[in-house]
Amino acid sequence: MTLWTPQGEHKIPKEPEPPEHTADETTADETTADETMSQVEAMSPEEREQAEALAKELQAARERLAAAPAEVVVVNHLMGFYELAAIHLTAKEPRLEQARLAIDALGAVLDGLEGRLGENEAALRDARADLQIMFVQIAG
Repeated sequence: MTLWTPQGEHKIPKEPEPPEHTADETTADETTADETMSQVEAMSPEEREQAEALAKELQAARERLAAAPAEVVVVNHLMGFYELAAIHLTAKEPRLEQARLAIDALGAVLDGLEGRLGENEAALRDARADLQIMFVQIAG
């Protein structure tokens, strides 16, 4: 079996390959609770206070995000794709391939979620069409 990526086809082994680190090395995902505690204990009181404040801010942000309807969050991300495409198209030297990727990403999500994005879906479809027209004008 192979997997296609922008860098080409890659064979997928039937058996997962072992990690490329030695037994005494750990990756960021393998950090143990003991290691985390020792890192916290090594912090100064000011650093610990900053870390606790950051953790509270992150938790509050997660709660706000969880309270928002998913369609609102997805639409917000789609606006990010729109802005990204516009930035590349309006650059002093337009970066067409970068713009194309952002426009295609916007279109892929729009088409894949057709009818599920609420009241902003029509405006996003119009925005995509505007980007496509701008792309053709600049590329031409």
